Amino acid sequence: MVEEGVTEISVGEFETIPQLLASSESLQIAFVLLIIGLVVIGIVYRKFSHWVFSQKFNYTRPHFSRFVRKAVLPFFAIVLVSSINVYIQTTELFDTEIEDGLGAAEKFAKILNSINILVIGWTISHLVPIALAKRDKSFLEREDYGQWYNKRGFTDDDGLFYKCFKWSPPQTTPNDMKDDEFQNYIQTEDGLKFLEKYRTSTGLSVGSYDKLVDEPFVEWKKSERVKYKKYYENCITGKNQTGQKLRPGRVPEEIYPIDIWREQKRQNNYEPLVPSSRPPGYSRKQKEGVPRSAKQVLPIVIFLVTVLGVVTWWGVNLVVLATATGGLALGVGLALKETMENYFAYIMIKKDKVIKVGDRVTLPSGYNGLVYKITPRVTYIRHGLNESLAIIPTKQIVSEEIINFTKEFKLVPASIDVGVSYLNNPVQIEAILIKIGKRAMIEVKDGEGKHLARQKRCPYLDEHKPSCGCDKELYVDIGDPTVRFNNFNDSALDFGLRVFVRDYGSQFRMKSEMRTIMYEEFKKYDIRIPWPIRTVYQGDEKREAEEIGKFDEMRNQVVKKYGPKKTVGAAEDD
Repeated sequence: MVEEGVTEISVGEFETIPQLLASSESLQIAFVLLIIGLVVIGIVYRKFSHWVFSQKFNYTRPHFSRFVRKAVLPFFAIVLVSSINVYIQTTELFDTEIEDGLGAAEKFAKILNSINILVIGWTISHLVPIALAKRDKSFLEREDYGQWYNKRGFTDDDGLFYKCFKWSPPQTTPNDMKDDEFQNYIQTEDGLKFLEKYRTSTGLSVGSYDKLVDEPFVEWKKSERVKYKKYYENCITGKNQTGQKLRPGRVPEEIYPIDIWREQKRQNNYEPLVPSSRPPGYSRKQKEGVPRSAKQVLPIVIFLVTVLGVVTWWGVNLVVLATATGGLALGVGLALKETMENYFAYIMIKKDKVIKVGDRVTLPSGYNGLVYKITPRVTYIRHGLNESLAIIPTKQIVSEEIINFTKEFKLVPASIDVGVSYLNNPVQIEAILIKIGKRAMIEVKDGEGKHLARQKRCPYLDEHKPSCGCDKELYVDIGDPTVRFNNFNDSALDFGLRVFVRDYGSQFRMKSEMRTIMYEEFKKYDIRIPWPIRTVYQGDEKREAEEIGKFDEMRNQVVKKYGPKKTVGAAEDD
């Protein structure tokens, strides 16, 4: 009964193909020639692809290069298959009849047409992602142009911005500036330069930029291509840090194509990219473990749809085929249950952006680290101090409670506690701690000159410079540093100082820097941190009080400037 049911499953016209091949010696020769021709085309294409990969236009026009490499092979394959098909149709090489009424020539022509359809489907599946990638790169190029405009040019532009734009001063006095002061500025060249860099109390620039050329974006694109050609020439001539002549077409790549060159500059705050400054394959290594985008899965989907279309054309009943393979699919599914759960969790992570590489997370076990790599099977979490690497199933990210310190809410408190002598005035201590916090907000920066502290107004604006971004994307009301008188301890008055920083890792440097500033300020104002008291105190409190009292006037000046403004009924912000 089972054997009888299986034999009833139709495979369409595929069952007549062996009969067709056995029916004619000429057909067999034609089929062999077709296979040989496709193999020869594949070998030639492989050599052609290697040649294209090593040419200059592969670096200056990477999307065109990819298009050529993906389109040449299908083109010649289609030409070969179509030529054989035309020859069959015009010469009527085969006279053998098949039971369904189609002749051998018609049946073989259908095979050739199926091959053409598959080749066309394969080509489209690879060309569509290239077109989408080109579109995405165009959007990124526009964003780069916007950054170029906001920065008033990049450091390696040779004054291009002011060749494209001319600044015009405002017609009326800007906010926070007196009329006579403004009139003095617009009379001199130095004054105009000052006004161009001036920022109001709300961080806005003044004046406007008028175009000197019709298409500044086009001029900028030309300039970027000139800079890339210079980078490419420096690579192949050996004008780089190592003095080595880098070779095009090497794997891993030694020279960046222009789109990756732009990506690396984007990551480096648009600073000039030095040839040979990174090891070969650096950009490829950066992308390892990054979740795949839809463009990378799209070729598989398009080609599978093409295959299913060809199978249907040959008369195979897809419903019956699915039913016949359902049991097998069920068995495989049960065997790969864990793998499939991890894979679909991987898709959810990519779609919902639960976490991404670089996020700081804490696992249910308490392990705290940075997301190092996400794969369809496992996720790697690297310890913050590089002590170890946690490897967990990817499904755990979506099925268990994961604490993410990085996602969306870019605000982390940096808090330090300190105990001071009972002989110090708490009001004075509070004011001095606020001064310490404000100093830290202004003085503590990263290697790029950006403030670690998050604040309502970037300190650079007071110097009429563009904001470093420390005052951007703030969704809560934060202002001055927060100081709290926490407790009357056995040996000291306990205070806490808190400022907010931009990410989890920044809090550690901020705490260290604040302690250094605190040491300076406490020494300056004779604020004493007492030793723990475990025995009967035998000191001279009167003498110590007199010594501390000498600095009361200085400390009161700090209270006037930095002391908290007391408001009746004010709500706690803790």
